[in-house]
Amino acid sequence: MDLARRVRTGDRRALARLLTLIEDEDGEGLVELARLYPDTGRAHLVGITGAPGTGKSTLVNKLALALLAGKETTPVGVIAVDPTSPFTGGAILGDRIRMRDASMDDRVFIRSMATRGALGGLARRTADAVQAVDAAGFRHILVETVGAGQAEVEIARLAHTTIVVEAPGMGDDVQAIKAGILEIADILVVNKADLPGADETVRALRAALDLGGPSRRERAARSDGELWTVPILRTVATRGDGVADLVQAVESHRRHLEQGGGWRSRERERARSELADRLREELTARFLGGLGDGAWEAAVEKVAERQVSPRTAVRQLLGEAVE
Repeated sequence: MDLARRVRTGDRRALARLLTLIEDEDGEGLVELARLYPDTGRAHLVGITGAPGTGKSTLVNKLALALLAGKETTPVGVIAVDPTSPFTGGAILGDRIRMRDASMDDRVFIRSMATRGALGGLARRTADAVQAVDAAGFRHILVETVGAGQAEVEIARLAHTTIVVEAPGMGDDVQAIKAGILEIADILVVNKADLPGADETVRALRAALDLGGPSRRERAARSDGELWTVPILRTVATRGDGVADLVQAVESHRRHLEQGGGWRSRERERARSELADRLREELTARFLGGLGDGAWEAAVEKVAERQVSPRTAVRQLLGEAVE
């Protein structure tokens, strides 16, 4: 039985093997993933992002279990993007420690991915990993970003529903407003809501939402004129407080997308973004592979020595005349 067929049957070991091949950019894994693509597109992709220290991993742990506590009968997948270890180049796996409860439930599949230097809060092959988990039959896939703060807008291109997690006393409400991260939020969560300052954080976020109005992403997602009102929820993830309300908000947002055409719109947006990324990767690889020996390093040296600007160096590599 080939790897793709085993993944379709829900074989966890086959899925883990495929994910390893995908992370290593192994040719066999990419071929198997392509075979699985027609089986994707059915999972609800939920992104969870926010600054370090807001309790994202603990919240994901409780959210995964809460999804299974309702009418959900299919397993829940979790992809946790961890910072790259400077020693091994792999994921530090801190999220696994904080997701102990979910990891002990055989209905939850957790996979940690190392960023390997990728920016934007996701690993380079996160989208591919999501496709593999989707094809394996998971109907909810939670994707937790690394926690880089202002750079974490890439998750909005991948997820159907994006949850932005804040916490009192961290100044994150101001940072979120400044960085524009509120633009990607479908649901806002003030975690650690039992701490002093929670009320102030909620008020600041509400004021920012009222001032900014609906995001361009939300306006583009609706075909019937009905806009989604971003809820601000309070949770204490360590105790599970407020998590049931979060599950309801996630399900409400899914229905909103399905009924108003937003689901299809975001699928198209995700396809466009992924195609552009893949095309950029492929063209860059082909171009560099076709350069003469030493041409790239020579260009790097010229730019480093301030002999030419980066723009001029690129034009020279492309064989264009430079005045």
